[in-house]
Amino acid sequence: MKKRRFLSLFLSLLLLAASMAAPAAAAGDSFEANARAALLVDVGTGETLYGKNIHERNYPASITKVMTALLVLEAVDAGRLRLDQEVTASESAFENLAADGSTANIKPGETMSVENLLNCLLIVSANEAAHILAEAVGGSVENFVLLMNQRAELLGCADTHFANPSGLHSDRHYTSAWDIYLFTREAMKHDAFMEIVGRKAYTVPETNVSKARELHSTNYLISTWRTGWPGYYYEDARGIKTGSTPEAGNCLVACATRGTRQLVSVVLGAEKVKLDDGKTETRSFSETIRLFDHGFDDFKRMNLLDADEFICEVPVELSSEANYVVAHPAEGLERMVPADLTADELTRTVSLNGESVDAPVAEGDELGTITVSYGDTEYGTVPLLALNDVPASWLLTKQREAKEFIARPWVRLAAAGVGVLIVGVAILRVAALSRSKRYSRRRGGYSYSGYRGRKKR
Repeated sequence: MKKRRFLSLFLSLLLLAASMAAPAAAAGDSFEANARAALLVDVGTGETLYGKNIHERNYPASITKVMTALLVLEAVDAGRLRLDQEVTASESAFENLAADGSTANIKPGETMSVENLLNCLLIVSANEAAHILAEAVGGSVENFVLLMNQRAELLGCADTHFANPSGLHSDRHYTSAWDIYLFTREAMKHDAFMEIVGRKAYTVPETNVSKARELHSTNYLISTWRTGWPGYYYEDARGIKTGSTPEAGNCLVACATRGTRQLVSVVLGAEKVKLDDGKTETRSFSETIRLFDHGFDDFKRMNLLDADEFICEVPVELSSEANYVVAHPAEGLERMVPADLTADELTRTVSLNGESVDAPVAEGDELGTITVSYGDTEYGTVPLLALNDVPASWLLTKQREAKEFIARPWVRLAAAGVGVLIVGVAILRVAALSRSKRYSRRRGGYSYSGYRGRKKR
């Protein structure tokens, strides 16, 4: 019985995992993002609400620093670093950095805590901070890059290869919108990460070579300091990271929370466009806003199945105590659906393992599946389990076994052989009896003359 329940749970998890990757509904069909690639995911359910070229390889620019921060915070969790640990910037940390790249003006020999380096890394996208932290974790930038690629592989990032910890352009440095979501989702599990990427500004305390410096976020969704224009400000935004190079275009991975819902968006390869009023629209921000509005306004979370809901009655054979067993979902099913969809419009498709089930039936045995859909969109498939035990009847079971035994081809063949043998023996016996009777009749009709041979002459 335990094995059956474990199998049912395992299949349930597989089915749930498969349903997560599918788009939530046809509501996204009319939406088109102006970018090379774009993705919108509901974090609570893991569902993709919108996707465009999500597995296409693109240059991520400084979104790379999310993975860099993730490895640093995991090193802190493992006890190899502390957030308050002071790190001194080496000369080697400034090698291979672009002269015009983003920076926090950290100098070789400057000492700063890991936490302050993370603020420089994520708020103003300081390239030198990425290298300094890489050396602190991996011993060298090159070794840290190996760790980045190993971690990406473990996270299931199938379209990612890192060449550096900062995001500076390299033909060998690429990822995809989906992979960015995977490692960003992992980084979001760290409170320190979410606190830093959500900051509009931060003051780095005075160091051994520099006075206190003010950092202002490059993310226009949460800060207007750099633009002075509130057009990109999004009240529900909670960060996360910008990126921009000539090859990558304008990129942004962002998070927004409204009520109990949380969305993550990824926009890659967006353009800057001159507007009629002379202003320049940076579409990595404007398209992210459109994605968030689309996710919050055009979708709602709906309970599609309850775990204690009675779905159907399945006939039971070989039991004298019950003619059927009730099937219920292995778990509840909640999904994001179009905002105007009603429960009556959903289709439930039940697929049973057979027209009936043989007793004994154990509570939790899998009897089939139920799929909930709307039009061409499937929201999920959940195993159907037996609600209770149904014992088997010994007599009915033995009768079934006897019928099945008799129905076996070799048994029928053997029976036919025995039948032929019996008939053959009977025929032989009849034939023998017939010959015996004929012989007896002949002997009974002879007359003996007392002949004893010829007489001598």
